[in-house]
Amino acid sequence: MADLPDVRFLTVAEVADIMRVSKMTVYRLVHAGELPAVRFGRSYRVPESAVTEALQRPIADVG
Repeated sequence: MADLPDVRFLTVAEVADIMRVSKMTVYRLVHAGELPAVRFGRSYRVPESAVTEALQRPIADVG
């Protein structure tokens, strides 16, 4: 069996706290494909590295 790299997964609630948004916003980002996630049963887990990358992305201009 291949060795898996050390990947830390966060719950939707943990991601929401880190990003300072609601859980619904995290679900929207996941469903839109803007935030990668893995589904475990009925819940989602987001790689911590994906959250870090999302927070470092420039904010799109609105208007």
